[in-house]
Parts: sequence; C-alpha cells; structure tokens
Amino acid sequence: MTISFNWPTNEQIMIEYENLASLNDLFANELERTASEVIRGGWYVLGKKVEAFELQFADYLNVRHCVGVASGLDALILSIRALDLEPASEIIVPANTYIATILAILHLNMTPILVEPDPETYNIDPNQIATSITPRTRAIMVVHLYGKACNMTAIMQIAVKHQLKVIEDCAQAHGAEHLGKKVGTFGDCNAFSFYPTKNLGALGDAGAVVTNNPALAEKVRKLRNYGSAVKYHNEMVGYNSRLDELQAAFLSVKLPHLDRIVSHKQELALLYEKHLHARFKRPMPANALDNVFHIYPIRYSARDRLRTYLLKKEIKTEVHYPIAPLDQPALAQLRKVGNLRQRPEDFPITNEIHQTILSLPISVIHTQADIMHVIDALNSFS
Repeated sequence: MTISFNWPTNEQIMIEYENLASLNDLFANELERTASEVIRGGWYVLGKKVEAFELQFADYLNVRHCVGVASGLDALILSIRALDLEPASEIIVPANTYIATILAILHLNMTPILVEPDPETYNIDPNQIATSITPRTRAIMVVHLYGKACNMTAIMQIAVKHQLKVIEDCAQAHGAEHLGKKVGTFGDCNAFSFYPTKNLGALGDAGAVVTNNPALAEKVRKLRNYGSAVKYHNEMVGYNSRLDELQAAFLSVKLPHLDRIVSHKQELALLYEKHLHARFKRPMPANALDNVFHIYPIRYSARDRLRTYLLKKEIKTEVHYPIAPLDQPALAQLRKVGNLRQRPEDFPITNEIHQTILSLPISVIHTQADIMHVIDALNSFS
C-alpha cells in the first residue's frame, strides 16, 4: 500500500520541538491496518514480521545480516558481547555521547576509555583515538552523533593497524553515509535504535544489530533469545531481548519512507545553514548523506537564556545533552571506587559542547515556514 505523504501544515501558534502523534498520523492508516493484522495473526514474538523487517533493513543498508532486538542499548550490549572480548578490555568511546553507549561497555565489565570529539563534527576525533590506544585496548566504539557520519575511513585504518574491533553506534544515523557507504556497514558488529523520535522510529522501544559476519549474526540471534537457537536448548548465557512482531511491523511500514524523511530534514537544515546568523555555531554543511539530521544542534554561549527566550516566543527546543557522561552520578560512583580513572576536567571540548549546545526544531512535522519563523526569532535575539 502506498502512503500519501503530504507534509503537515502547522496551524498551532506553538512550534513544538517534536510531536509524535502528528508524525505518526502520516502513517496512521497503514499502522492501524498492520497492527490489526498482527493482532489477528496470533504470533507476537519472533515471527514473520520480525523476519521480514530484518531482511528489509539489511537490504536497505546493503549489509548481510540484521538481527532485531528489544532496544538500542541491548543492541550495543549484544554487539560487544558477540565479539568475545576478554574481561576488563578497554573500549575507546567518545566522551560526549549519550550515556547508553558507555553503559553498554560497563554492563559487560569492560573499561570505557573516553576521548574528546572533533569540535566541528561532534564525532569522535580519530587523532584522539590513536593516542588513547594501550596494550589493553581491544575495540573502538564510534557514535554517529546527531545523525552525522563519523570519518570511518580514518577510524578503520587505525583499527586495522592496531588489530582492534569496531562497533558502530548508529542510534541517531539511520540512512547516513560515509563516502557513499551507509553507516552500520563498516564495523564488525553495529547497533541501531528505533526509539520513537529517531528518523526511523517505532511506536515503542526497538533496536537491531547488523553485521556482515554470519557467525556474529548467529551468536546475536542466540543471545537475544536466552542463548538459544532451539527451544529449551540453551547454548550460552543469553538475554531476553527480542524485537516484537508489532514493532517490526510498524518499522516495515515506515522504512520505505525513510529516505524521504531524511530528505525533508536536510531541506530544513539547509534553511538554517543559509539564513541563521553566524553568531550561532551551526553544524558543518551536509555533504550528500553524511548528515541525516536526527538533531540540528547549534552552540551558543548563553544557551539557557536563548532557550528561555525562544520558549517565550512559543518555540520549543531541547538540549542533547545537558549533562556530560562523566558528570553523571553513575559514573562518579565508579571513579570513587577506582573503576574509572578519567575525570570531567580532562575533557574541555566535551564540557564546552554540553554547556552550549541547543537542539532546534527539525522534524517531519515542520514546514519550511516553521523553520523560517524559528530563524527569524533566533536572529532577533539580543
């Protein structure tokens, strides 16, 4: 069934940062039809809908295997677990990522080694990776943050040179490419989240692990299902982390429209790039699909005052993220007991990003007129 994609006109005075009800209204008829189909089908876990989406998403990425799991965090955990790294292995990870990336490492009793990002891209700095490698380093976990693809050419060269595994956290970068190749196809085992706000979002938690390695794919399939490939035969200590039929069916409805969603967001980003005053630090201009703009982040020294001003103008924004991972109480506790050596003060670039970043509206629900209204308000700020 073909869905009529008529971008909504925002008739409300308030410009929302995101409105999931309005977003999913674009797909409402087909979502309701497929939900009814799943309900009446009577099979709700690891059935034909999951198999179909796994094949569709693998084909979209041009990767050999996709394994649906329960969430993006689980996708990260199972990706690391599948690699069979020895306990206490060091995994290099960006310091300014969302904390889920670091939690996945900690859940498996590995040691995260945080490194500074490139201040222009917000992604992990390959030069910092190279200088952070020790004899205990076993993997690099990159994050395509805000929808911007990392420099995978440089990162893969480092990984090959030092014989390191690579895990891509693609939670915010569905459809993003580096030099014409989609993210999620470079690393050994790679993770996606389909949280409802993503460019490809479910109507609940959902995730996937993708890989070109059949042995890793088979291991993740077992790990997600209690360590079992055959019912009641458990080959390893596994998890209950299965993408359910309903979410898989919803994702299959939306996947054919992902490229159009990305294109729309890129058009909105171009308006910000062209018309927003230069005093606001904008993302680097997108080169083809190297940025799919899950988020459009600007940086401004008086971020909180600016955000308050915009709210008074009835424009909602978000902060991704107000607290850097190393400043979180969960990681502070690890420092106290000596399980994490790094300190917040060692990361001035990360700290500056978290203190100044502001996410502007850039959603399927927004029109070009909405974005021009936001730009006018920003350019009038004093």
